Amino acid sequence: MRVLYVTAELYPWVKSGGLGDVSAALPPALIALGIDARLVLPGFRAFLDAFPGITDVARLQTPFASERVRVGLARLPGTERVVYLVDHPTFYDRPGNPYGGPDGADWADNHRRFGLFSWVAAELARGADPGWSPDLLHAHDWHAGLAPAYLTAGGSDVPTVFTVHNLAYQGLFPAALFADLSLPSGFFALDGVEFYGLVSFMKAGLFYADRVTTVSPTYAREIQTPAFGAGLDGLLRSRASTLTGILNGVDPTVWDPQHDAILPRRYSIDDAPAGKRAAKMVLQRRLGLEEHDDTLLFGTVTRLTPQKGFDLLLGCLREVVIGESQIALLGSGDRDLEDAFTATAQANRGQVAVEIGYDDALSHLIIGGSDVILVPSRFEPCGLTQLYALRYGTLPLVRRVGGLADTVVDATSVSLAEDRATGFAFDGDSSEALLSTIGRAAALFREPKIWLRMVRRAMTQNYSWETAARQYVALYREVTPRGLLQTA
Repeated sequence: MRVLYVTAELYPWVKSGGLGDVSAALPPALIALGIDARLVLPGFRAFLDAFPGITDVARLQTPFASERVRVGLARLPGTERVVYLVDHPTFYDRPGNPYGGPDGADWADNHRRFGLFSWVAAELARGADPGWSPDLLHAHDWHAGLAPAYLTAGGSDVPTVFTVHNLAYQGLFPAALFADLSLPSGFFALDGVEFYGLVSFMKAGLFYADRVTTVSPTYAREIQTPAFGAGLDGLLRSRASTLTGILNGVDPTVWDPQHDAILPRRYSIDDAPAGKRAAKMVLQRRLGLEEHDDTLLFGTVTRLTPQKGFDLLLGCLREVVIGESQIALLGSGDRDLEDAFTATAQANRGQVAVEIGYDDALSHLIIGGSDVILVPSRFEPCGLTQLYALRYGTLPLVRRVGGLADTVVDATSVSLAEDRATGFAFDGDSSEALLSTIGRAAALFREPKIWLRMVRRAMTQNYSWETAARQYVALYREVTPRGLLQTA
């Protein structure tokens, strides 16, 4: 079966969050199950520079440019995996991140940039490549949300799946810009892309796709409620029978302590204490923290946004430091949060270390060298950080929402007695609730036998992409005519 996988990000070349990681890991897992999966990507400079031997597939006349837009074909370096590139430098060859300029502001023409991206994906689904056409289109997040709408507008019978990675980012644009998208006028309606007087790319995907998925079972239930639905809960409830939650997985070629060359000492479940001790000492030295193995070290790799809940940590950080624990934070985002954590680190040298930005090597060192990974999110569709942490024997401390609730077993008297505990979880949106759970973690850290048992239990958790891919294959089978996947 042939699947066109539509995504704006692909690790390691273009990544702003978990979408890039998923796009790097899920297609190979699908291919391993016999699926002919090809990616279509925007022609960002990072892709064009990294992928050798790009050849022309088509030159398309589009509603978005007077000149024809090139669709290139390439293979990912070192693999046989095929990708299409929407090569239109006017839209995609720009400084900054995929969605905004160096000043942090979104590009004013993002509706056209990602409208073109979705339009070309729909054309590929309709056979723009004379040598290959898909049986199904699988679009990811708002950047690709218009692809199912364009297929519907064109009367195509190619089935579509739309995956929500984070409902909070919806791709909202003023109604006046709808005319730029070359959709029928009737599509700007309640039963269409209109959302409280705006154009919503996310709603387009949710409304027009044949099936909708999101990245954990709990998040699939949560987004059908007003508290988590971001104004789309009514639509999602109406589509409940076509909505599925499938947990993300961990890519073992990137995240595996037994083969992680970044760690000072690789380790397995059998020698985890020694391996983690070595990583902790290197991490403490790298960040200027006091080098004490018996000090509880909390780490985090995060976007500093209100979603991630790190203002809750700021609200109790003084008490954490007084408790003689350490904090290692790597992240960027909201300027006020960046400044607040930076100031806290300067005032508590040796106990709090903050690096603003992203550093792949340091992220691996934090995941491997910390004792606990903090993920106090207000909402979390799936979360990959806690999955990486479990694999490395670093116990996650999470708020009980979304994929965090699905993947972390709180250390209670019952779960400890049954040897099921893999971390710590709290409810409520308060610094007090977070601090109380930090206190529980600190108390168990002083019980080394119990702690080691939890570390080993965490490392036995298997959140594999093969498991997720099999669920996607089953979903594809449901929406694809003629039983194309019966032999998969």
